[in-house]
Amino acid sequence: MSTVRETIEQRRAYRSLAPVDISEELIEDLATCAGLAPSCFNHQPWRFVFVHEPEALDQVKEALSEGNAWATAASLIIAVYSRREDDCVIHDREYHLFDTGLATAFLILRATERGLVAHPIAGYSPVQVREALGIPDDCTIITLVIVGRHAARVSPLLSDKQRQAEQQRPERKPLSEIACRNRHCHQEEG
Repeated sequence: MSTVRETIEQRRAYRSLAPVDISEELIEDLATCAGLAPSCFNHQPWRFVFVHEPEALDQVKEALSEGNAWATAASLIIAVYSRREDDCVIHDREYHLFDTGLATAFLILRATERGLVAHPIAGYSPVQVREALGIPDDCTIITLVIVGRHAARVSPLLSDKQRQAEQQRPERKPLSEIACRNRHCHQEEG
């Protein structure tokens, strides 16, 4: 069994996907791990729709943007959403997006630990996803998580930039840009 650190290091946003069997056990495992995430006053505002039946999967795939054509190879697409009112709102601070992000990270890490790719995307039509899955209008659709097994061959649907990222992990920002000690440490650009 890998450590949390090893799983974090293994996690990649691959786009070349091979099919994987989606079982009730897999869905329950991913949902259970997501549900263990911390949340403000334990409100647990996250909601997930695990889409794997062919007809429903095809409807969600129609909502994908052109740049996410690679995601049509997904065996499972998870719609992630929440409502502002289902979590803490303290003055001007709304926690539902943060807390749902934590739960999604737990789900992604568990999928990685199981040898799967779980790639969150922003390129889709929220209106089409909402209609396809019956998600209420007062909920915010935050992301779709594309799930499959990493394919040995690079998908022909990838752009040159995507192909390059598939073969080598994109460079991460240096710690000096993302982590400060005791106070803000650099000027914002713009």
